Amino acid sequence: PPPSSSKDQAEMDPADMEDVEDVEEEETGEDENSKARQLTVQMMQNPQILAALQERLDGLNGSPSGYMESLPKVVKRRVNALKNLQVKCAHIEAKFYEEVHELERKYAALYQPLFDKRSEIVTAAYEPTDEECEWKTDEEEELTDEMKEKAKLEEEKKDEEKENPKGIPEFWLTVFKNVDLLSDMLQEHDEPVLKHLQDIKVKFSDPGQPMSFTLEFHFEPNEFFTNTVLSKTYKMRSEPDESDPFSFDGPEIMSCVGCTIDWTKGKNVTLKTIKKKQKHKGRGTVRTVTKTVPNDSFFNFFTPPEVPENGELDEDSEAILAADFEIGHFIRERIVPRAVLYFTGEAIEDDDDDVSLLLSNQEGEEEADEENDPDYDPKVSWREHAVMTSSKDLWCPEKRPCSAVPCCQLRTLQAEG
Repeated sequence: PPPSSSKDQAEMDPADMEDVEDVEEEETGEDENSKARQLTVQMMQNPQILAALQERLDGLNGSPSGYMESLPKVVKRRVNALKNLQVKCAHIEAKFYEEVHELERKYAALYQPLFDKRSEIVTAAYEPTDEECEWKTDEEEELTDEMKEKAKLEEEKKDEEKENPKGIPEFWLTVFKNVDLLSDMLQEHDEPVLKHLQDIKVKFSDPGQPMSFTLEFHFEPNEFFTNTVLSKTYKMRSEPDESDPFSFDGPEIMSCVGCTIDWTKGKNVTLKTIKKKQKHKGRGTVRTVTKTVPNDSFFNFFTPPEVPENGELDEDSEAILAADFEIGHFIRERIVPRAVLYFTGEAIEDDDDDVSLLLSNQEGEEEADEENDPDYDPKVSWREHAVMTSSKDLWCPEKRPCSAVPCCQLRTLQAEG
């Protein structure tokens, strides 16, 4: 957004602006951009990280052997025929994924009543019956009847001492805070807003329409904005690229479109105010200039960079979009279907096991000595992190979301040793 200025700045003679120098800058709110940049520089100067990146690059960029060049012309001709068959396979595979998308749409309608009931329980619109609340844990199976009765009485006593909350308070906020990929996006000023998040829904494109899916974030009435639903649509493509058909490996997200948030005045957490003092070189007078600048926030998720018609993006925007696609895919594939398991932490343990397995070949490498590094800052905004890891094609050659563990989660663990 264009910076807003104070009255002092507006009244300055344009000619005087040439004689003005900045003497200091104050912020209202925490700004970690400089720390993030320092961390980026440190990481890129770390020989172990650079070596790991180069090793992965060498593994991905295979060069054709001289064997093909040595083949007789008649054999090369037949190899070309095989390549044409492979292109036809790619087109059949594209049709396969289109039908998979249709199945996803079909089963989404079957899942939705269960997700709706989940939302009703979370928001206290429905109180589940005793039968619906029965759940045996491994510990309970080992307890005697006497111990179970004692535990039940203790739980009832605790409930009496506490006030009776409605539904499941802060359900989605807890989910977000429990998942590293999402908690990295959260800032402290986002949490009061996300306490009002009541549900996240996935909507698929209608039959016959281009492949896409929409994430809908449903909010209860709140003091921060007037929207009841914030949405983000991811447009996908499931067809081989004519210029490189062999790279096709399923649907890929091509672009995404956010929405406009109608913020209440003074409640926009995506903006912050900074005060800058400027000293006039000639007169020596000091003026205070107030500016409104972008602020790190989860809600920047709804204003992604726009993809131009020619599809060309600068390196930073491309990196941000890559991270954005991974996050959108992860919310759709993992968070929405298994929200309660991320709330309890059970799904996180499964994800950690997946990550450990994928990174097992990195065991034994020397870890970065974070304690001896006074500038180490593990809390980097997701946008800074995306730019920092803009060499994403070293990690994800297909440039598409990972179906098992988000690529940026792998990169974070790799960078941390």
